[in-house]
Amino acid sequence: MLIKILSIVEIVTAVLLTATILMQAKGAGLGAVFGGEGNVYRTKRGAEKVLFMTTIVLGVIFAGTAAAILIIQTRSV
Repeated sequence: MLIKILSIVEIVTAVLLTATILMQAKGAGLGAVFGGEGNVYRTKRGAEKVLFMTTIVLGVIFAGTAAAILIIQTRSV
């Protein structure tokens, strides 16, 4: 039962994490992907900062649920 709940949480987290990562990639072009953007240093403000922090939190939750599922499965064997 606990593994089912954790699996559902992990799937929802994975979808939300994917969405937040895709929302961060603005239309900067393909050159920005490989470091071709002209800005050397830029601070994140407002919604961009919230989106960035949300991505970090979702990544930690995703890793935590994956580790929890792995630990529970190895103990039940």
